Amino acid sequence: MTNLLHPEPRQRAALAGHERLGSDPGNLTPEIPGLRNLIKESWQRSASFKANPDNAAAPLAFDWDQLEDYRRQHPLAAIMPVINKLLVQPSHDSGLLVAVGDEVGRLLWVDGDPTLQRRAEGMMFVPGADWSEASVGTSAPGTALALGRGIQIAGAEHYQRAVHPWSCTAVPFHDPDSGAVLGVVDITGTDTAVAPHTLSLVEATVAAAQAQLRVERLQLAAELARKPVRRRSPAAAGRQGPGASEGSLYRNSLQLLGRDQALLSLGGRTVSLSARHSEILALLSTHPDGLTAEELGLLLYPGEGSTITLRAEMVRLRKVIQQLSPDAVPGSRPYRLPLDLVPDTGQVLSCLQRGAHRIALEIYRGEVLPRSEAPGVVDLRNRVSSLLREAVLTDGSAESLLKYAALPEARDDVVIRRAALRLLPPRSPKRAAVVADLERLEAELRA
Repeated sequence: MTNLLHPEPRQRAALAGHERLGSDPGNLTPEIPGLRNLIKESWQRSASFKANPDNAAAPLAFDWDQLEDYRRQHPLAAIMPVINKLLVQPSHDSGLLVAVGDEVGRLLWVDGDPTLQRRAEGMMFVPGADWSEASVGTSAPGTALALGRGIQIAGAEHYQRAVHPWSCTAVPFHDPDSGAVLGVVDITGTDTAVAPHTLSLVEATVAAAQAQLRVERLQLAAELARKPVRRRSPAAAGRQGPGASEGSLYRNSLQLLGRDQALLSLGGRTVSLSARHSEILALLSTHPDGLTAEELGLLLYPGEGSTITLRAEMVRLRKVIQQLSPDAVPGSRPYRLPLDLVPDTGQVLSCLQRGAHRIALEIYRGEVLPRSEAPGVVDLRNRVSSLLREAVLTDGSAESLLKYAALPEARDDVVIRRAALRLLPPRSPKRAAVVADLERLEAELRA
């Protein structure tokens, strides 16, 4: 647990760091006594993202209509009653704000002390604002997502100077089934927001919410198994609020990473697909405008695509999806998915695009459908894998490099291991294993 003891020396160190930031945001060496390493590293990432410490407010990522629709469909909508009971209601009288953001740091809900809410509007700590490191620099929500763990940021440790009067604690929220990062839970306020017990409180709340989400999924799956799924009209769907429909509880998702047979989740129900159906949905999920039979065939079959074989597979795939959700059955001419299906590959690419390689590495569980030889899948596999590797090599810490080195595809990656060795401290106990791996690889090359 992070314990922000002796706040005055740490604040003096952070203010001294900001004096150096003013002259050269990319240069924080030599070491500043008292400045935590994780703060220095976060500031360096923030500078690399071109975040401006003198910006007065966070940028808006959504207008109100977009925000309403997005958070209604977001899986964290299902756990807001738990967050409200354990954090939001107590915060109204304790001078604190509670924020819940998505997996890339955009705030979806902000509630709590009314007076504090009005003050926080001045720095755009509001629903719809982007509080990722790439946008505002070091803050608890963005840095917790970047590091993949709970964190506390106090006062001048924030990258933006307008946020120095504030302190905050944040913990990432992981999907209880897949382990993917779904978002972040944050407490913001004054000194009490980084009290020693606050991180434990937020971690316990997140754990309770994750358990509740898992229970609701199991209950819904059991209920749907007992009765047939009915097609709802668009009008009926529109009348239902957050939590009223399966779609508002669960993101429609496709897990492709590190598995030969994809897992398709629709409306709270999950099914393992055949290898061919996994390939088809992988391709359709990355082409939202649809593909003709000829285009899909060329991406699916090595050599010349067979539209006759493809049509037979599509008939079988439609039957599988029909049993999960009639509204999700792919259309034809062109073949196209009628709803947003979020593949885990899309999460990884989105995080990489925003510079959040640590989150991307957390989500990444191996290559896309490793045994597939479908040309379109091979291209997707190579693109995701190469972009992740490049990001880790360019900006990764020693820990990130070692985490990547543990992936099956990196078993023989000499460059990754040499990069990790350069960043590891001279006395790190992890160096021995890296050196042993390099010696093994060099011996195999000589053989």
